[in-house]
Amino acid sequence: MATKTQAVIEIGSTGIRALIADVHGDGSFSALDSAGKPVPLGRDVFTSGSLSKESVRECIAVLRGFKELIQSYGLKPEDVRVIGTSAIREADNRDALVDRIAMQTGFKVDIVEDIEENHYMYLAVQHALGEDAKFFSRSNSIIIEIGGGSTELMLLRRGKIVAVHSLHLGTVRADEQMRGSVGSAGYLMRYLADNVRTICDSLDDDLPLSGIRSFIVIGSDARFAAGLAGMDGRADYRVIPRADFEALVDRLKGLSPEAIVAEFRLPYAEAEALLPGLVITGLFLERTGAEELVVPSVSIREGLLIAIAGGKRDEIAAEIAKQALASTLSLGRRYHFDEAHALHVASLSLFLFDKLVSLHGMGSRERMLLEAAALLHDIGTFIRASAHHHHSEYIVKNSEIFGLQRDDIAILAELVRYHRKSLPARSHLGYMSLPRMDRAIVIKLASFLRVADSLDRGHTQRVSFSELELREDSLLIKTTGQMDLSLERLSLTEKADLFEDVFGLKVLLA
Repeated sequence: MATKTQAVIEIGSTGIRALIADVHGDGSFSALDSAGKPVPLGRDVFTSGSLSKESVRECIAVLRGFKELIQSYGLKPEDVRVIGTSAIREADNRDALVDRIAMQTGFKVDIVEDIEENHYMYLAVQHALGEDAKFFSRSNSIIIEIGGGSTELMLLRRGKIVAVHSLHLGTVRADEQMRGSVGSAGYLMRYLADNVRTICDSLDDDLPLSGIRSFIVIGSDARFAAGLAGMDGRADYRVIPRADFEALVDRLKGLSPEAIVAEFRLPYAEAEALLPGLVITGLFLERTGAEELVVPSVSIREGLLIAIAGGKRDEIAAEIAKQALASTLSLGRRYHFDEAHALHVASLSLFLFDKLVSLHGMGSRERMLLEAAALLHDIGTFIRASAHHHHSEYIVKNSEIFGLQRDDIAILAELVRYHRKSLPARSHLGYMSLPRMDRAIVIKLASFLRVADSLDRGHTQRVSFSELELREDSLLIKTTGQMDLSLERLSLTEKADLFEDVFGLKVLLA
């Protein structure tokens, strides 16, 4: 199998880290080199909102050093995937930084959204757990990563994602909060406890935390704890008994950052963030029924490598699509949607999509968006039945769905907006703010959704498709069984207008 050398660089809140690996044809990889330098980007952003001139200079200096490193492996800057996470994402002057990095180092920085971080985190964890992932999927699980600026969290019910969250709670944020209040260590503990308690109370609506048995945590703080108190699991993860973890945290609470540096030979910046990170982990752990912590020896960088490896692209895509569907259903249930109707409309929509590929020319990504839109089109009725398509749009725009990036969410929001009533127009800001290609996707997928929804007007699921007949100027939908379809034909007449506009075909029902 062909092997290709790849490199990824993560610009995080507390430092910049690189990973170079040989990626094999089957999607596996072998690490060749890694490097990391502490750069306090998060301390700037979470206090002033911007990156200081000193931090920008330091960031560029580190990246220049990494450029020399990757060039020693025969790679060029344009071959490297470079991502920026919460600190750069939130910086007011991020565009200037990204431009300076490109001009002075040749690296193109992609600023990843929080939902994309969850995606890479999931891939990394599944890689580290390997075949043991099946064992952990037998119970409810939490996967959590505590960074400098945010905490990324996933809740899984028997292996299926029910919720993803990016929380504005991180080690650097917590430390800055304490400094800003001229607080003591006791104040920090109370601040963290209050924040985590509030978060956990809201998470219980997604999945009762007391029923969680598998507690999976990634990040440098967790790996440090696993090195001291963990037991060997597989080669790629360690297990810490709950009591041993709690004892370690209690011990560290009695040490100053200087003492941690002296005893464990950590850089001061890591020692300073260590206790808040482990305390946050412990506070979440307290709310669960887990008796141990599972600590994979991976980071977002391994997830990036897996995503770009390519050897298992179809397998990864299928897993992500499955989890995206689970996350979508969970969102619908949170808003008490009519699940039977939603599933039926999804089935009809996908039948149209699959049978008319030669007509629309779209692929798996668009198919997943259509299925998600069909499932969520009516969730706005939770707010109010009248104009519920607008409420559905609002809910989707402000939700996180695992496996969907921000541009996917923007398309999905417009799809649920146009499942009824008016058609897309130049006066609609949400629609017009999309790139031209995405607007084309919206009108094609919305045309399928409107037809499918019209044929379950009564939410009775009595109409099923048996066959489509594509004629010169029309599309004939043949249904199963013998029944009076007069109401469905009336509804179809009202909502098939977009399909006829887009494809030039009149929709008929047999």
